[in-house]
Amino acid sequence: MKKHSIKCKNFLFYCGLLMFLSELWKQYCLTCTLNHGSYNWWYFPFQLCSIPMYICLMFPIITSERLLSLMLTFLMDFGLLGGIFTFFDTTGLYYGYAPLTIHSFGWHILLIIIGIYAGRSGKADISKKGFAKTAGFFFACCLLATFFNLVFHPYGKINMFYISPYYQMGQIVYRDIAEMFGNAFGIVSYLVSILMGAGLLHLLWTRYSAHACNRQEST
Repeated sequence: MKKHSIKCKNFLFYCGLLMFLSELWKQYCLTCTLNHGSYNWWYFPFQLCSIPMYICLMFPIITSERLLSLMLTFLMDFGLLGGIFTFFDTTGLYYGYAPLTIHSFGWHILLIIIGIYAGRSGKADISKKGFAKTAGFFFACCLLATFFNLVFHPYGKINMFYISPYYQMGQIVYRDIAEMFGNAFGIVSYLVSILMGAGLLHLLWTRYSAHACNRQEST
């Protein structure tokens, strides 16, 4: 593993460790401070914006360059998308406990930093095939989220990736789509929009990389 790759992995691992420790604190506050000792499954940490934490924690044990490239591609496409678009509707970032609100904003700002760092690392796969692979990983996460939604539903409210069949879509725009065309269509349109948004970011990263290469060649 090259020195640059090790430095990249270390930085992202420390970001993941920070996220993990802060997530433990968040779960404690939600359970003990706000919910009087009862766990609220709604805040189970498996949303799109939670996946980068697990990915970053994996970096020390990733030895394959292909897997490293896949994870970095996910961070620069889907992870960055999640961080950016959360700020288009910040209602979900506010809690009845101010430190949790600060944590929520900080978390998504860190997602943006991680996504940009991954994109600028030079190790992500900017090809169409690279995006296809990371899109496949995204849908695998969706399947796992659906599994959680179905299995843990009897124990309380849970809506991972906001695609549970038990709850009406609540995101702006998509809740209107769900009301007009049905919840299933709202969920599908939501997932397609995420895929398109990540694809657009991937295209921008591809152009950024080409521009950077041209600048290097001209100097």
